[in-house]
Amino acid sequence: MNAVIGGLAALLYLLAGGWLAVRLARANGGARPKGGPLMLGWGAALLHAMILAQTVFQPAGLNLGFFNALSFTAWLINVVLLAAAMVRPVENLGIIILPFGATTVLLGQLFPTERIVADPGQWPLELHILIAILAYSLFSLAAAQALLLAVQDYRLRHRRPGGFLRGIPPLTVMESLLFQMIGIGFILLGITLISGLFFLHDLFAQHLVHKVVLSLIAWIVFGVLLWGRWRFGWRGRTAIRWTLSGFSFLALAYFGSKLVLELILQKH
Repeated sequence: MNAVIGGLAALLYLLAGGWLAVRLARANGGARPKGGPLMLGWGAALLHAMILAQTVFQPAGLNLGFFNALSFTAWLINVVLLAAAMVRPVENLGIIILPFGATTVLLGQLFPTERIVADPGQWPLELHILIAILAYSLFSLAAAQALLLAVQDYRLRHRRPGGFLRGIPPLTVMESLLFQMIGIGFILLGITLISGLFFLHDLFAQHLVHKVVLSLIAWIVFGVLLWGRWRFGWRGRTAIRWTLSGFSFLALAYFGSKLVLELILQKH
């Protein structure tokens, strides 16, 4: 049954992402309805949640093995995107994000992994993990937004404003949305770093040195970017480079370390 639900969730994610891509390609300067692809996306997210309810939230505790963690993170990224797209013009990020969700659903089904990171009843640790993944989700959306901004900026600089640019908001609006995501993510990552101090016993024994150091570097990078925006009005390519740099450190901190420890070194 999980295989059927997972396959249907992946199919709906792909259909929603494809619909958004076609919608953007056919844009002619006017706003086009987005309710259809968002409904498909929400349907996929609901089915995805049914899978996660069995694979992540287990009686033994919170199971966040590599592919489970990847799937759970992708689900949360998609939920945040779909919720934001209902009130803000960010739905086109789904062209990248929704197919990623489909991929993680399939990977989670094909390569089940197990790593219990919180025993039943450890709600403070579970809350810490949830805030951390939510922060990562927002920075993932910010990175996708930065990539779209990079394409938009490139085409405008080379005087090629047509094509898909007619279907997305102006550059200033896109940059404003980017910094809103980064600002909220920065606060959540700061909360994660501070609350994580209560769960540290031995950095080396818990294999957390690299994760803490890289997360702290990412937090500093995003902090400098926000300060630069406030103090010097950083925008355009400067904002894009800092955003992608900070996200790279954060991706290495979490999934880079999990990949090495769990799949290569097989330390659980």
